[in-house]
Amino acid sequence: MKKNDFQLLLLCLGTLGTAQIPKFPTMQNPNPSTFQNYSDHTFTNSNRNNSAPIVQQNYKNVRTPQSYQQDVKKVQEDIRRFEQEQAEAEKTILYSRIKALEDSGYNLPSLSGKSGTQAYYDAFNKLSTFDTENYSTTEANFIVENAFYDGKQNFQQFKAGIQRTAKQVLQKMRADKLDTEDNTMKNIALFKHFSKNYKYDFDDYFGAKDWSKMFISKLTKTGKGQCHSMPLLYLMIAEQMGAQASLATAPNHTYIKFLDSENQWQNIELTNGIFTTNSMILESGYIGSEALQNNVYMNSLSKKELMSQFFADLANGYIHKYGMDEFVGKTLDKALEYAPNNMYANLLKSMYQQARFKHVTDNLGIKNAENPEELQNIRYFPKAIELLQETKAQFDKIDNLGFKFMSSSAYSEWLGNMGREANRQQSEEIAERIKQMNAEKQRIKQEDLKKAQELKKKQKELEKPKYIPIDPNKL
Repeated sequence: MKKNDFQLLLLCLGTLGTAQIPKFPTMQNPNPSTFQNYSDHTFTNSNRNNSAPIVQQNYKNVRTPQSYQQDVKKVQEDIRRFEQEQAEAEKTILYSRIKALEDSGYNLPSLSGKSGTQAYYDAFNKLSTFDTENYSTTEANFIVENAFYDGKQNFQQFKAGIQRTAKQVLQKMRADKLDTEDNTMKNIALFKHFSKNYKYDFDDYFGAKDWSKMFISKLTKTGKGQCHSMPLLYLMIAEQMGAQASLATAPNHTYIKFLDSENQWQNIELTNGIFTTNSMILESGYIGSEALQNNVYMNSLSKKELMSQFFADLANGYIHKYGMDEFVGKTLDKALEYAPNNMYANLLKSMYQQARFKHVTDNLGIKNAENPEELQNIRYFPKAIELLQETKAQFDKIDNLGFKFMSSSAYSEWLGNMGREANRQQSEEIAERIKQMNAEKQRIKQEDLKKAQELKKKQKELEKPKYIPIDPNKL
C-alpha cells in the first residue's frame, strides 16, 4: 500500500489529533519620528560630532599570542566535556526508553488511566459472551454506542424505541391489507418507512469530527443518518418485525440485502431511497476482481460477520475518543477472528500496527523510519524487526484482499451518481417487478386458500351423517 494512500486513509477514517499553532510575538506600530532623517543626502546629522574618536591605548593589557592559545584550548576542552556529558545523557535516556519498551513488550502506552475507558473494557467483555449465531442486533449495537457514552445510556428505553417503530410498520401493513407474514412485503414496507422518515446527513458523514454522528441514537433523535447508522437501524427494526435482511459492504459503505419471493437477492440503498443493482455498486470503480474473489464486498453478512463489524466499531470509537493502545489491537484481533477478510477491521488494524511501530522507532531514536539508512538502526533490536515485519504483513494483506483507497470526494460523487435519474428509473422498475411478483404470489395463495376451503367444505358434507327413513311396513 502506498504511503500517500495511507495518509489519505487516515483522513477518511477520522482525524485523531491536531497540532496547535504557536503564538507569534506582536510588534508595535512603528513611530515615524524615531526614523533617521535620510533627506540629508550627506547622511550627516547636525548634532553629530564628525571628528574621529580618540582611542585610548593601554599597552599593559594587550594579550600575548601564548595566552590567547591557552584560552582557545580551554574553550575547546569545555566544549568537548559538554558534548561528552550531553552524549552520555542522551545515551542514558535512550537506554531507559529501550528498557521501557522491552518491559512493555514493545506495546503502545496504556490509556487505561483515562476516564471512561472502563466502559470500553466492559463492552468488549459483554460482546465476547454473545453467541455469534444467535444474538440481538439491537443489544449488540447498544453496547457499542453505550461505551462511547461511558455506560450511562438506558438499554430498555433504547429497545422500546426500536420495538415501537416495528409495530408502526406492521400496523401500516395491516391497514394496507398486506401480508405481514411475507418477508418480501415486510422488507418493502420497512423500505418505504425509511424513505419517508429518514434523510441523509451530509455533515461530517464519516464521523471525523464527532464519532457519535455515526450512532443509531443520533439517527432516531434527528431523523438524519448515513450509510453506517441507517442500515443498522433497518436491521434492528427488521429483527423486531421478524423480517429476514442482512448487511452488505462496499468501499466506505454499507447497505441492505434481502431474499425476495423468487429467492433472488435485492439491494436496498437507504441513503438514496432506491433499489440498486450490483452494476450500480460496481460503478464506483473501487471494487476490483481481487476483492470480489476474496468475498470482501457485496455479500450478505452472516450474524458472525456482523458481530465482527460491531467489534471494529468498538475499536474505532475508542480510537476517536482516546487514541491508540493495546485495547485497540485486542479488539481488532477479535473482529478478525470472526471475519478474517473484514476490510473495515483490517484497515483499522493497519493503522494500529503503524502507530505501534512508530512508537517503537521514536523511542529507539529513529527520527525518520522511512529513511532506509536510518531504519538500519533497528537491526540491533530483534523485537523491533519482528514488529516491522508484522506491520508490513498487515499492509500486504489489505493489498492482497483488493483494497483501493476511495477519497471522501470520490465517495460523495459515487453516492450522488447512484441517485441520478437513470438509476431511479431502474429502481422503480425493480420495485414494480417485485410488486407484480408478490401480487401474483398473493393471487395464487388466495386461490389455493379458496380451493382448500371448498375442499374442506366438501369433506364436511361427506362426513355429515345421512338420514335414511325407515318404512314401518318392512319391519
